[in-house]
Amino acid sequence: MDQMKNLIELFYDKVLKKGDAPFLWSKKGSTWQSVTWEEAAKRVASLADKLKTLGVKPGDRVGLVSESRPEWPIADLAIMAVGGITVPAYVTNSISDHKYILEDSQAIGVIVSSTNIAKNVLPAAEKVASLKFAISFDPKLEVQTDRISLHSLDTIVNSCTDTAAILDNAIESISRDETACLIYTSGTGGTPKGVMLSHGAILCNCIGSIDLLQEMGLGDEVFLSFLPLSHSYEHTAGQFFPIMIGAQIYYAEGIDKLAQNMEEVHPTLMTAVPRLYEVMHDRIRKGVKQAGGISEKLFNKTIQLGRKKYEKPASMSLSENLQNVVLDKLVRSKVKGRFGGQLKALVSGGAPLNYDIGIFFTALGIKLLQGYGQTESAPVISCNPPSDNRIDTVGKPMKGVDCQIANDGEIIVKGELVMQGYWNNLEATGEAIKDGWLHTGDIGEFDGDGYLKITDRKKDIIVNSGGDNISPQRIEGMLTTQPEIGQAMVYGDRRPHLTALIIPDAEYAAAWAKENGHSKTNLEFVVEQPDFKKVMVKAVDRVSNNLSGIEKVRRFTLSHEAFTIDNEMLTPTLKIRRHIIREKFFEKLEALYGSQT
Repeated sequence: MDQMKNLIELFYDKVLKKGDAPFLWSKKGSTWQSVTWEEAAKRVASLADKLKTLGVKPGDRVGLVSESRPEWPIADLAIMAVGGITVPAYVTNSISDHKYILEDSQAIGVIVSSTNIAKNVLPAAEKVASLKFAISFDPKLEVQTDRISLHSLDTIVNSCTDTAAILDNAIESISRDETACLIYTSGTGGTPKGVMLSHGAILCNCIGSIDLLQEMGLGDEVFLSFLPLSHSYEHTAGQFFPIMIGAQIYYAEGIDKLAQNMEEVHPTLMTAVPRLYEVMHDRIRKGVKQAGGISEKLFNKTIQLGRKKYEKPASMSLSENLQNVVLDKLVRSKVKGRFGGQLKALVSGGAPLNYDIGIFFTALGIKLLQGYGQTESAPVISCNPPSDNRIDTVGKPMKGVDCQIANDGEIIVKGELVMQGYWNNLEATGEAIKDGWLHTGDIGEFDGDGYLKITDRKKDIIVNSGGDNISPQRIEGMLTTQPEIGQAMVYGDRRPHLTALIIPDAEYAAAWAKENGHSKTNLEFVVEQPDFKKVMVKAVDRVSNNLSGIEKVRRFTLSHEAFTIDNEMLTPTLKIRRHIIREKFFEKLEALYGSQT
C-alpha cells in the first residue's frame, strides 16, 4: 500500500479482489440494497468517461453536493479518475455559500443529488462563469438551468464498455502527489479556505489507520456511515479507509433512525463526532430512566463499577469484580446488542470528546477511541489504540506522522498527510506551513508514554460538538451591525449550537423606552421588558437569516453591562487566549443567571 500511486489504484485493487461482493448499501423503502464492487467500478468508469466528454481535464475542479449515499463515492472516484479535483460542499450551504466555493475553486462543473439540494446549488452555478455543466443523481430534477447544460446520472452509469481500460489509464497517469480534493474549511476571518489534499495524504491517513486498528483483527468489516462525506473526517475515515480494507459501507438514514440502522446492519466500525455520542448518551439515559425499577438500578451500578474499573482498577474488591462480571451479561451484552452486536470500536473525532461521555461508553463495554486532526492533515494526526485507550488524551501520532511540540507549546506536524496548501492563498499557506511543518494552532503536550493531550487553542475558532469550525468574530461583527445591538459575544465550543451574550445599544434602548411610554430609559430597566426582548429576537433573526445552519445563534441572554474578567486572568505570562476569556465570561454569566444561560 505504501507504493500505491493514487486513490483509483486503491479502489480498483479491491474491485479485482472483491468482484461481485457487496460494497455500498442504501435503504430503498424498507429494504437494504447493495452495489457490488464490480458494479461500482463500472459506474465510476462510465461517469469518468462522460466527464471527459464534458471537457473535464486533469487538474479541473468539479463540485459535489449530495447527502451521503452510494452515488457520492462513485462520483468522487469518477472525478479523480479523469485527473480532476473533487470539491465537496455541505448540503446545508446557502446559495451564496455555494457560489463562493464554486467561484473560488473555478469549478468547471457540479454534481448534485436531488431537487431539494439543486435549489440552492444550481442558482449559484448559473452565476459562476467557469462552470459549464451539472449532473444530477435523480433523473427528474425540478430545477431549470439557462446557461449550463444539465445531465442525469441514470443515462450515464452503465454506458462504459471497457471499465478496465479507463481505470488502468487513470492509475498510470495520476501520481501520488497530485491533488485529489479541495475541501473548504472556515478560517479565522470567516472566509472559507480551500484545503488541497493529495492522493498520498489520504493514503497516508488510511495506512496509519490500518496500523492502529489491526490489533483488533481487520477482516470482513462493516461500516455504518453517518457523517456527511463532505467532511474531511468521513471522506477519509468513512470512505477511503473502508475501501482500503475492502469493507462494506452502509449509509445511515439519519439520526432519528440510527439506532434502528445499527440493529439492522450490525456494524463493526463507525466514525462520528462527539455530538452524536452525546445524543446517544442522552437517549440511553432517558430510556433507562423511563424503564425505572431494577433495570435502572442495574444500569447505574454498571456505570459505577465500569468507571471504577477503568479509573482505579486496583481498588476493585473481589465482590465488585464478581458483580461486574454478572453485569456483563445482564446489562452490557444488551447494550452491545442495541449497537448491532458486532461492534469492535467507535471512533470519535472532529471536536473534543467530553471525558464523562467517553467514560459512559467505556463503562458499558463499548470501545470509544478519541482521535485528533484537522482538514489540513487529511485529517487524522493521532488516535487512541484499542488496547490502551486513554480517554483524556487523543492518543499517539499515527504511522507516518511526525508530531512535535514547538517552543511556544503549539502542536506542529510533518509528513505526507500535510496539505499542499490553501487554494489560491499563498499568504495563508505560508502562515500554516513553515519549513514543511503544519502549524495546527492547537497547544498540547505529550505524557510520559507518548500520548498527546490538547490543552489550549491558539486560533480563535469555535469547534462545536458536531466538529464544525465557526468564526465567532464574523458572527459577532454581523450582530453588532444591527442598530439594536451594542456588543455581542458568541459562544459554542464543544456545544451543539451557538449562544450569545448581547448588550443592547444604550441609545437605541433609551429611544425605544420613550417611544413605548416608559418613564425609565436606563439599560438595566429596558432589558427586562418582554416587548424589548421581542425586538432583540427580531434583530438576531435578521442576522441568522444570512448565516448557515451551524452559524445561527439559537439562544441569547441580554445584559445591561459587560462583565470584566479578573485582572490576573489577563496577565501575558498566562497566555490567555480569547476563547478562554469567552469561557470565563459565560461561567460568570451562568453563576449569575443559572444553568439555562
